[in-house]
Amino acid sequence: MAGSGRLALRTLPGPGWLRGSGPAVLSRLRDAAVVRPGFLSAAEEETLSRELEPELRRRRYEYDHWDAAIHGFRETEKSRWSEASRAILQRMQAAAFGPGQTLLSSVHVLDLEPRGYIKPHVDSIKFCGATIAGLSLLSPSVMRLVHTQKPGEWLELLLEPGSLYILRDSARYDFSHEILRDEESFFGERRVPRGRRISVICRSLPEGMGPGEPQQLPPAG
Repeated sequence: MAGSGRLALRTLPGPGWLRGSGPAVLSRLRDAAVVRPGFLSAAEEETLSRELEPELRRRRYEYDHWDAAIHGFRETEKSRWSEASRAILQRMQAAAFGPGQTLLSSVHVLDLEPRGYIKPHVDSIKFCGATIAGLSLLSPSVMRLVHTQKPGEWLELLLEPGSLYILRDSARYDFSHEILRDEESFFGERRVPRGRRISVICRSLPEGMGPGEPQQLPPAG
């Protein structure tokens, strides 16, 4: 889908962080698909990466996900964090979730190798509620959203290291999302080389589910 004819929305000075198929999509998803570049300081990104590395290093990269949504990944759920990391996650949660939303008790951590990618999918309502938020570490990437019923409607998010993305409501339910593989990783005409990427993901609870109920690990962004 990369091409010079695409419309770009400039949300901040510089290259912009959101691109869409047209003004209507950009307007409709203005509050539903959000990118906050530079949400983490370099020190905060290092704090999270340093804490996650020993646990991730014990796992092997996998190439067959249970629902075939991810390739070249390792993942875990994490509920115990250092005080410094917990403060970062609390700041993220305050920025992304409303006061009435309850979150899944564990944070989902997804590690993609440089050739890893996430195929288009919509997270099942059995696994998470109306809001998904993620911190991107180590490598830039491009997330693409495509309307499940109108594939001509799309949005792309440029996720730099240290950025926060938020998908809620229509962007969460009506659009598939994916992380582009390295050879397809363009943001308009800009090449976005993929390296290893870690995402730290929080989700709201599915409707009607209590925070202590067990969850199967869902696909992720």
